[in-house]
Amino acid sequence: MWATDDIIETLGYTRPTGYRYVRELVEAGFLQKVAAGRYGLGARIAVLDLQLRQTDPVLRAAVPWMHRLVEQTGFDAVLSSLWHQQVVDTHRVSPDDRLSLSYGRGRVRPLFRGAAPKVILAHLRRHPLRRIYEIHAAEAAANGIGGDWTEFRRYFTAIRKAGFYFSDGELEPQLGAAAVPLFDAGGEVLGALALVSDTGKLRAAGAERLAATLRPLAREIQAVLNAV
Repeated sequence: MWATDDIIETLGYTRPTGYRYVRELVEAGFLQKVAAGRYGLGARIAVLDLQLRQTDPVLRAAVPWMHRLVEQTGFDAVLSSLWHQQVVDTHRVSPDDRLSLSYGRGRVRPLFRGAAPKVILAHLRRHPLRRIYEIHAAEAAANGIGGDWTEFRRYFTAIRKAGFYFSDGELEPQLGAAAVPLFDAGGEVLGALALVSDTGKLRAAGAERLAATLRPLAREIQAVLNAV
């Protein structure tokens, strides 16, 4: 819950503007009053989430193939998207409930750890990748991804050439992932399709075998998106 004055101070609005925005957000259902002068997120967000899951073309294209992927491998399949320099998981298909993941639908992921974020960044064009480096250079260096722009770009160029990334315990020590990029009809990277499981099972499956499994399904999803 946030008090109106805290919202106004944090966002830097004048009091009249801040109060007007809060009132409009309440009327639209994005905020709801939960106590005197205090607000939480409103039910409209849940409505939009349902609409997104029912109508998003990427989800509609990918989810059927994700189920096939899970049946074929026995691993979890996770779809991730890039949004405003953030990577967010948007869907997960699991063969059972035994695998516990710290990250899930809607939770922002670290940019420089894990298979999905790295394979997405590797397929960005030069300008947006350079922009991400300029904003997050210290974080990139802390994660061992280059001390300058040249090293940073070289790191992701290698992943781009492979067209695939295998993560072994980078995000969570006991888990690993293998990911390939997904592209829109214009050839811009829009997300990643990943297989996730405990590190032992993924190592046993082998990185190249996982890549060979993921790539054709990514092409099938691409074909569906191109036909939309």
